[in-house]
Amino acid sequence: MNSIQDIWDGILELLSSKLTPTSINTWFAQCQPIELRNGALVVHTPNVFKRDIIQQRFSQAIKDALRDLFSSDFDLIVLAGDELADYRDIQQEEKSLPEMDGYTFDNFIVGASNKFAHGAALGVVRNPGSRAYNPLFIYGNSGLGKTHLLRAIGSAIHENDPKCKILFVKGDDFLNEMVHSLKEGRTEEFRQKYRQVNLFLMDDIQFIAGKESTQEEFFHTFESIYSAGNQIVLTSDRPPRDMATLDDRLRTRFEGGLMADIQAPDKELRIAIIRDKAGHMGLELSDEVIVYIADRLTSNIRQIEGVVKKISAFSGMGEEINRERVDQSINDVIQSGIYIPTPDDIIHETARYFQVTSKDIKGQSRQKNIANARHMAAYLIRILTSYPLQTIGSYLNRDHATINASIKKIEKDMKTNQETSNTVRDITSNINSRNR
Repeated sequence: MNSIQDIWDGILELLSSKLTPTSINTWFAQCQPIELRNGALVVHTPNVFKRDIIQQRFSQAIKDALRDLFSSDFDLIVLAGDELADYRDIQQEEKSLPEMDGYTFDNFIVGASNKFAHGAALGVVRNPGSRAYNPLFIYGNSGLGKTHLLRAIGSAIHENDPKCKILFVKGDDFLNEMVHSLKEGRTEEFRQKYRQVNLFLMDDIQFIAGKESTQEEFFHTFESIYSAGNQIVLTSDRPPRDMATLDDRLRTRFEGGLMADIQAPDKELRIAIIRDKAGHMGLELSDEVIVYIADRLTSNIRQIEGVVKKISAFSGMGEEINRERVDQSINDVIQSGIYIPTPDDIIHETARYFQVTSKDIKGQSRQKNIANARHMAAYLIRILTSYPLQTIGSYLNRDHATINASIKKIEKDMKTNQETSNTVRDITSNINSRNR
């Protein structure tokens, strides 16, 4: 089933085994399916009389048909006459974009390092769906403003056209939602949600690389949106060519759009950002302090913003903003930004990459895929933490000799197999990307 009409046709086919052709024609000939949304099928019929009959006589039969089709329970909403217009007005009023709150082009500071990406994002807003900007793929290290631009696009297009169907999702959320839809028998609802949009925004798409079934589903989602002339914008911590486990079909389509990278901010941009953030907080900073901060923090805009907020907090408490307070603010932000993943974090992300569970990795199964995930988890815990072999073994339910053998196996494979090296890199990047 590829559309709401296909679903409705399937329901009518099931109903025809229980009802006479006359009943089907009398009550459903002018009944129009509207959408399958939030666990409910919405249909429209011309008048209140038919609506009441459908609700009273056929509601349960339609719900039973939905269960037969999807192996899951759905509600039924029947609208009559002008109720459809009211329903759509309410849906539009209720539609909000909390993910976009506070993210605009006005509060995005432009410099040499992000000028091209900023211009491309504005191009999408001016002409969404244009082949020149579709898909737009923005990439760069964490904390440089990719997500801000992605959300600013959504915010600006929503302001220009409130009726535009916009969907924002993170790569790992797309993966998780797809898995849940399969388990619950709601794949068609999942597809309806993602494929019938005018603007599709995905943050951190690198999380779907290496997940075969997820990439397959995303490929068809991409094709459906793109072929309909609708806009796609994606962000990643790396370009498609550096995602070794990305499906070649997806890589080709991403690279066939507009690629825009964001680099670390230069000193001029860092100074401008500090002035802007301080001004919005009503904080007066001397040129000396501003330049000092810009010289200390050179690669991450998020850290710069954090330092200004910290200094503002000191100022609000009546503290003098001197070099000591600035250094304390910088050190606090830098230290709070150091991310050392726990063994459970590493096991979880490794399991996700290999499409198994953490329980599988810690268990006794010798299936090849699970065993490979277990070896990889042992290796990554060793290189990403300071834990000794015995402690690593306690997390994986193995003795230290087995852990040592797993580590040596990965080390050996990395020397002879580029795919193993790519897997280590991709999982490590995914682990670090979770701390945002």
